[in-house]
Amino acid sequence: MLANNQITKTISLKKYGINNNRVHYQLSPEELHQITIDKNQGVEVNSGALAVNTGEFTGRSPKDRFIVKDDETKDKVWWGDINIPFDADKFDALYDKVAEYLSQKEVFVRDTYACADENYRMNIRLINEYPWSNLFAYNMFLRPEESELQDFREDWVVLNAPGFNADPEIDGTRQGNFSILNFSKKIALIGGSGYTGEIKKGIFSALNFILPVHKNALPMHCSANIGPEDDTAIFFGLSGTGKTTLSADPERKLIGDDEHGWTNENTIFNFEGGCYAKVISLSKENEPDIYNAIKKGAILENVIIDEDGNVDFEDKSITPNTRVSYPIEHISNIAVPSIGRNPKNIFFLTADAFGVLPPISKLTPGQAAYHFISGYTAKVAGTEAGVDEPQPNFSACFGAPFMPLHPTKYAEMLSKKMKDANVNVWLVNTGWTGGAYGTGSRMKLKYTRAMIKAALKGTLDNVSFTQHPVFGLQMPQECENVPDEILNPRETWKDKVAYDAKARELANSFKANFKKYEENANQEILEGGPLN
Repeated sequence: MLANNQITKTISLKKYGINNNRVHYQLSPEELHQITIDKNQGVEVNSGALAVNTGEFTGRSPKDRFIVKDDETKDKVWWGDINIPFDADKFDALYDKVAEYLSQKEVFVRDTYACADENYRMNIRLINEYPWSNLFAYNMFLRPEESELQDFREDWVVLNAPGFNADPEIDGTRQGNFSILNFSKKIALIGGSGYTGEIKKGIFSALNFILPVHKNALPMHCSANIGPEDDTAIFFGLSGTGKTTLSADPERKLIGDDEHGWTNENTIFNFEGGCYAKVISLSKENEPDIYNAIKKGAILENVIIDEDGNVDFEDKSITPNTRVSYPIEHISNIAVPSIGRNPKNIFFLTADAFGVLPPISKLTPGQAAYHFISGYTAKVAGTEAGVDEPQPNFSACFGAPFMPLHPTKYAEMLSKKMKDANVNVWLVNTGWTGGAYGTGSRMKLKYTRAMIKAALKGTLDNVSFTQHPVFGLQMPQECENVPDEILNPRETWKDKVAYDAKARELANSFKANFKKYEENANQEILEGGPLN
C-alpha cells in the first residue's frame, strides 16, 4: 500500500546511463525506514529513530575529494591539498563504471533542492544505492511540494554508490573511495563510502563555488537564528565549538545549523532542510533540542545500542563522530521559511584549549577578516590518534575542506557585507579558562550563553573595553550574569608569566599559519592579526 505522501510518478534513469527497472522514486520516510530494517541495514531504537552503521568510513575522507579540472574550474579553483584536480576523461570513465554498477542494483531516487531563497534555488536529483542514504537526503535537503515534482528539472545530479570501489591504478583515485565534483557536467560522483556526510558536503562544496562565482552571494559554514526584533545572528565555528548548541536559543528562531548564504539583498538563507549534529556525549539536559529531535524519521549513525534499544551516547567505540540527521521540523522553534534579514551580529566560535583567548571580544573589520581566514580552534588530547596535548587547528573560513576558491575571496566578500550591514563581530572562546587543557577548566556554558545574549541585546555596546596585549582584541570589562574576573583570560591564570608565554606561542601559530595567505590579503586584513 502506498503511503499518503508517496509520489506515484515513475522515472527512467537511462539518460544517466543507468538501465534499471528497480527504481524507487520519492519514497516516504516511513517506507525508507522500513526497507532499511527489512534489508538488515539498520535497526529502530527505542525513540523510534533509525540507527545505521556507515561501514569503514565514519567521517569524510578529505584526501579523496576531487574537483574535475577543466575550462570551468582551471583558473578559478584554489588547487592544492584541499582542492585536488581530477582528469576529465578519467571522470567520464569512472562515471560509466558507477552507472553500470547501479544498473545492477535496486536504487532509490529523490528530487529535492538546496537554498531556501527562491532566487538561489538549486534543484538536485539524488540516485542512491542504499535506502537510508535516500532517507538522509530527505532529511537534509529542502523538500519540494508534490506539484513541483511533475515538471522537476534538476540542476545537479548526485550518484551515490557506497558499495562500489574504484581501482586507483586505472581510475585515477587515491584509493577505493572517492567524492568528485564536476562543475561542467554538474555531477557529484560518490563511491566506496557509506558516510552520508559526503553527500551533504559535496553539495555544500558545489555551492561554495557556484554562489560567489555566478551569483555574487557569500556561502558560509555557519548556523543562524533570528530574534524577536527581526535581527539575524550568525555563528561560525568548527566541530566541537558549540555552533549547533549556541544557535539553538529558546528566545530566537533557528534558521539553520550549518550552511547558509548571504545575499546582496542582505538576507541570510539556509541551504538545507535539516540538521546533521554530533551526538557524542549528548544529554537531554545540555542539548534538549537535539535530544528531542531523535525520533521517528531521524537517522543515527555509528552509535552503540543495547539489547533494549537504548542508545549509549557516551560510547565512542565505533567513532567519536557519532551523528544524527533529522528534518529541521523536528526542532520546534524554527523560522519558516528558513530565511533571515537584517544581520546584526556575527559570532566566531573557538574552543581554545590553551586558555589564552578571551571568552568574548569585539573585532574590527580587519580582525574579523583575519580570524575568518584563520578559522582557529584547538584539538585536545584524545580527539585524534596521536594527539596527546592541545594542538592549534586552523581551517580557513571555518570550513576549508569545502572551499573551492582561495580563502581571501570569501573573506573579502564577508568583510564588505559586514561593513555594508554595520554588523558587530565577536570572537567567543568556548574553550578553556584559568589555564590550558589539563590545568584550567572548560568555560561554563551558562556564561557563554550570557555573553552571547548580552551581545545580542546590545548591552555590551555600553560597557568599557580593554585591549588584549598580544592579539589586540577588545575585551569587555563587565557583562551581565558573568563574573568580571573571567572576562580577561590573563587574570584567571595563577602564573601570569606562563600565560604571557602561552599567548605569544599561540600568536606565533597564527602568524605561521597565515603566511600562506599573505600575498592575497589586503593591508587591512594583514593588520588584523596579533600585535606581537
